[in-house]
Amino acid sequence: MRSLSLTILLFFSCSAAAQLDQITDKEAIAGLRAALQKGSQAAVGALGRTDGFLRNPRVRIPLPESAQRAERLMRRMGMGKHADELIVTMNRAAEAAVPEAKQLMVDAVRKMTVQDAKGILTGGDTAGTDYFKRATSRQLHDRFLPIVKQATAKVGVAQKYNEYAQKGASLGVVKKEDADLDGYVTQKALDGLYLMVAEEEKKIRKDPVGTGAAIIKKVFGALQK
Repeated sequence: MRSLSLTILLFFSCSAAAQLDQITDKEAIAGLRAALQKGSQAAVGALGRTDGFLRNPRVRIPLPESAQRAERLMRRMGMGKHADELIVTMNRAAEAAVPEAKQLMVDAVRKMTVQDAKGILTGGDTAGTDYFKRATSRQLHDRFLPIVKQATAKVGVAQKYNEYAQKGASLGVVKKEDADLDGYVTQKALDGLYLMVAEEEKKIRKDPVGTGAAIIKKVFGALQK
């Protein structure tokens, strides 16, 4: 079988091409699938647990921008516990939703075509994450939203937020995208998930040996030559 490198010679130096010439299409696909699956599962595992969002400053979900002024006022008035309760609720909802991503991402990896693989291998440091976004974002949104709604429905302060925010949106003092707390949390959960997948992808590309997987080392190691 001719090497995948023969289809992408223009993207690599002669040295890299020589290394890739030893890798078959089958190996290239297998290495890429292994890397994407490893990275996505690591991201889901890190976020889909208690404090996965709440204690991670990179993905922690704050109150919607339109509510942050009210939050500051509440804290000055000694009502910070209500704001804290809402923030915890939002982040717990995201943590509960993220495990739904595991199987969808596995399925996306399995459905990856040779053309998809070529684009990811010759793309930038987050080309795999970009593929996941295209392949899973709509389905993940649909799966996350009911879980987020179930979590926020149990907390009175979240319901009160929606009531006041929707009134504020009708008056033009609250952004439309901030008026639906469940939709806001769902989107933030997706943003946080893809951010962490991207971080994992960058690590694998930078240090394929560190993954401990021979096929990932072979394919991604060749790209570093």
